[in-house]
Amino acid sequence: MKAMVLAAGLGMRLRPLTDRVPKALVEAGGKPLIVWQLERLARAGFREVVINVSWLGEAIEARLGDGRAFGLAIAYSREPEPLESAGGIAQARALLGPAPFALVNSDVYCDFDLAALRRRGLGAHLAHLVLTPNPPHHPQGDFSLAAGAAGNAAAPRYTYTGIALIDPALVAPVRAGDKAQLAPLLRAAAADGRLSGELHAGLWRDVGTAERLAELEGLLAKEREA
Repeated sequence: MKAMVLAAGLGMRLRPLTDRVPKALVEAGGKPLIVWQLERLARAGFREVVINVSWLGEAIEARLGDGRAFGLAIAYSREPEPLESAGGIAQARALLGPAPFALVNSDVYCDFDLAALRRRGLGAHLAHLVLTPNPPHHPQGDFSLAAGAAGNAAAPRYTYTGIALIDPALVAPVRAGDKAQLAPLLRAAAADGRLSGELHAGLWRDVGTAERLAELEGLLAKEREA
């Protein structure tokens, strides 16, 4: 199974840091965020990874190279401008192939066992989402787990971690080069009963702002001292 790491974002909320450093290369615990993800993917048994790049993408390619340093083979999907998550997947369709793949955001820190995605099948589902209890900055959540489907609006909602198993057919309506977000496609799949999910109760941090980056830095510092 292949994996895709989303790394084309502008990182607007992390400016001015991301004026000169792509968000994926912002460091936490002395290591770029995307490197944490690549190391976890390698430990989970993944060997082929597709990374989409746009803003300062050349810096990401220079830092990561062909992936051999991580025990991986990295292919890059280049976007002249960021195409959002679904648009990025559609742009990378030829590199990903027709089989389901693991999808990971580069700007999250999470101890979820990625090997579980390699062992999981999708069946008739178009996607399987890893969710987490809602953090203070996102109390409304994104998806529910009612009746085994992640889209029941009447049930408690949880936050999408940025980690999922995706069937490429999910983005079939999106043409290469188009901008498109993933959430509407996931909600449509949920409405059709073709979305599943699970709740991860372990560590998860969204490193979307300077404040949350500082929080993660403090957490990792405590772990090193323990």
